[in-house]
Amino acid sequence: MDEVKFGEILLPGDEDTQSRREKTVRQKFWPTFRRAVRQIPFSRDVVAGFYCALDPQTPTKVRGVLLAALAYFVMPVDMIPDIFAVIGFSDDVAVLSAAFAMVRGHIRPGHYDAADRVLADPPADTMKTI
Repeated sequence: MDEVKFGEILLPGDEDTQSRREKTVRQKFWPTFRRAVRQIPFSRDVVAGFYCALDPQTPTKVRGVLLAALAYFVMPVDMIPDIFAVIGFSDDVAVLSAAFAMVRGHIRPGHYDAADRVLADPPADTMKTI
């Protein structure tokens, strides 16, 4: 993936686009995360980014970038199908890494605290298989 593709994928989008992405991310994040957790070396950051993207205090453009990256992560159609072991989530990891590099300063300690809580004691309805 080149920088042009990252730029296209990570566009924050308008309010309607962000609303659609947020709905999709809310519905599909945990099932996708369960499948990918062993292949993503920075799972804590992904979960903190999820909480940051859903935080109404996060600036709109930052929310948009995170929602774009998370929507790419949860969507079943991407550049390398996720069904391929080991490499299936590599494009998702690249997109998420680029997004986090862009917005790292906006992911607050509270987002990491929420990530730590859910990763330490996963609710039954979100991460049953971890």
